[in-house]
Amino acid sequence: MAVTAQTIGSPWLWVGFTAFVLSMLALDLGVFHRKAHRVGVREAAAWTGVWVGLALLFGAGVWIFTGQRRGLEFLTGYLIEEALSIDNIFVILVILRYFAVPPELQHRVLFWGILGALVMRLAFILAGTALLARFDWVMYVFGGILVLTAVKLLRERGEQVHPERNPIVRLFRRVVPAVGGYRGSHFLVREEGRLRATPLLLVLVTIEATDLVFAVDSIPAIFAVTRDPFIVYTSNIFAVMGLRSLFFLLAGIMDRFRYLKVGLGLVLLFVGCKMTLSKTFHVPIGISLLVVVLLIGGSVLASFLKAPPRAEPAPPET
Repeated sequence: MAVTAQTIGSPWLWVGFTAFVLSMLALDLGVFHRKAHRVGVREAAAWTGVWVGLALLFGAGVWIFTGQRRGLEFLTGYLIEEALSIDNIFVILVILRYFAVPPELQHRVLFWGILGALVMRLAFILAGTALLARFDWVMYVFGGILVLTAVKLLRERGEQVHPERNPIVRLFRRVVPAVGGYRGSHFLVREEGRLRATPLLLVLVTIEATDLVFAVDSIPAIFAVTRDPFIVYTSNIFAVMGLRSLFFLLAGIMDRFRYLKVGLGLVLLFVGCKMTLSKTFHVPIGISLLVVVLLIGGSVLASFLKAPPRAEPAPPET
């Protein structure tokens, strides 16, 4: 039986919000980061505060103008997406280190990576909304995806990320003519009369391929919280837009988040079970928010309270 998605998003709200996002992107690249430079911790902290503040302000507006339930749905969805994006930061950090991207070029490649992620996630959200509205059983598929992802996260034991094994990266290297080194902030250059890709374009393709995998997890996760496509879209966009500044803020301490994957795994397990059992067991949105806060906050707190194990000193040479 089909279920029609109820939404607070009028056409004008969709257009207005999208125009706001595009204007912020234009301001970011055209004014604040017109010249390539290394992003410092102070700058990253300021932009992280801006995006978190805008998200909370938007959530307050949703609460005031559309009611408590929609406000809690946005806040819960935003918190889940923000937590999942922190795990995404670790993978991006590995990619940038693997390709030895100069610090002054990292913001540019992340900017275009985020822009591609926005388009990709919008397509996922619209497709997911259409499927859920037409086929009820898709809800159980989404729930199953989340449960399997949760089990995978909980079973991981320090597994390494290998960008070179990504099939998209391997295909790109095989079919796209490329130059050997970086050419400033250019993704494409013309050399010997032929247009060639720089390593920066390969980095961008790798980040987009990685976000595609993360979107498969994150989009179903928020559909477990709300069916409103506008709430799904806006909470996703706010989390993704703040990902760049959050990356530069947390990149130096990512190794400290030892138990984050455990917290994320438990969150995905919770929302996956909630989605699968939604026909027979209803969890109030306030309880869902509390569970998500406790699981994510607890994993972060445990990571900082328990120091990483010290390496054993090497035995003296004889």
